[in-house]
Amino acid sequence: MRNVDDYIATLTAGIDALPISEQPIAACTGKVLAKSITALAPVPPWTNSAMDGYAVRASEVAQASEQTPVCLPVSGDVAAGANPAPLPEGTAMRIMTGAAIPPGADAVVQVELTDQAAGAAPLPEQVKIYQAPALGRHIRRAGEDTDLGEPVLPAGTRLEAPQLAAAVATGHGTLAVRPKPRVAVISTGSELTQPGHSLTPGMIPDSNGLMLAALCERWGAQCVCTLRVDDNPDNLVRALREAAAQADLVVTSGGVSAGAFDPLKALADQAVDGVNLSFDKLALQPGKPQGHGTIADGQRQVPLVCLPGNPVSVLVCFTLIVVPVLAALDGRAQVLAWGQGVAGTSWRSPAGRRQHVPVHLHWNEQGQAVATPSHRLGSGSHLIGSLHLAQALAVVPGEIEAVEVGQPLRLLSLTPTWQLGPGTPTNVSPNAPGGPSCATPSRTPAKTDNCDAAPNSHALPLS
Repeated sequence: MRNVDDYIATLTAGIDALPISEQPIAACTGKVLAKSITALAPVPPWTNSAMDGYAVRASEVAQASEQTPVCLPVSGDVAAGANPAPLPEGTAMRIMTGAAIPPGADAVVQVELTDQAAGAAPLPEQVKIYQAPALGRHIRRAGEDTDLGEPVLPAGTRLEAPQLAAAVATGHGTLAVRPKPRVAVISTGSELTQPGHSLTPGMIPDSNGLMLAALCERWGAQCVCTLRVDDNPDNLVRALREAAAQADLVVTSGGVSAGAFDPLKALADQAVDGVNLSFDKLALQPGKPQGHGTIADGQRQVPLVCLPGNPVSVLVCFTLIVVPVLAALDGRAQVLAWGQGVAGTSWRSPAGRRQHVPVHLHWNEQGQAVATPSHRLGSGSHLIGSLHLAQALAVVPGEIEAVEVGQPLRLLSLTPTWQLGPGTPTNVSPNAPGGPSCATPSRTPAKTDNCDAAPNSHALPLS
């Protein structure tokens, strides 16, 4: 059986990143930044007020108190967006939050610390100030967030709401991006039927098609079509060609095992023009049978990844194999997040095969992530009904045949944004001895360049 990591490396080595184009920033949501950007403008772009109130010279109101307020004439208004005149000595200017600080002012007294009411009102002739502000009080300095020329976003960042806002705020109107990978999904099997239809004997609902489409979207790709095809090889060839014509990647489920009617294996034996296929048996459980290849579409060779048909195998293999392929299309390095935890119960693991068990998690008193199989039958590849409970995959190396309660485990996130504890998720081999700590999780998320962040119902619970 073939090593899992070696197989993934073979697939990703043959993937060319999608082309880069300069796009208006409004069209970049969900795409991957292809070139790092720096600040073309400082943030804030000018020194401005953090409060509604009155701009003053701190030295002129240094003696102000509730008992002895300082009274200053009001020499003008400064609204947001205005370019204010200098502050005359011995006066105050009414100023709004975000408005530029007038030259000469070095503090802002919030309106609540004056004799003036908050809100819309005519400009007063004078203002009484009841508290002396410190020098620089309620003033945001130009560039104090991000200065001109500072790094903003590195290449490889997925562009979602906060990243787009940061790019706009730092002066960018267009960005060099790669498009979302277009993925076509094909479910194979004569036993499959439309979701929601009544089942005749021998038939099952096609849960894989919708699951794969949703996984594509979760991991930043665009699912352009979901096709369902029976076990007739001719029908499968037509579906593969239809899929390749509209996609950057084709992902199939089913038809890769040793059955008499497995259509993908049958295609490999027929040497179909324009369809290149090869198959492997991986040291993996679930997901031992795998296939990959290419489909000719004019001058393009569209990569093809063929997953087993059992639903748990589909989830495991999409996470382990397809996600790195999508990352390669995006021009990014590995995006999977690995961490550590401990087993919450005991189970068996097959000798010589790396096991991936869907687990749900909770924190123990020591702050460790405790992993318990989402179904009492563990990693059975057919256990689709409980798969929604899984938050991660517990990874058991091939040399371990029994997992005991409290045994340390490698954990693989099932979502792009999950963190097992303080610190940024680290891309490490599942068999590496080190990795992110599962100590008590931080209440403040660590900074990360992973831009796939999106809350979901399966996120790791933080205490």
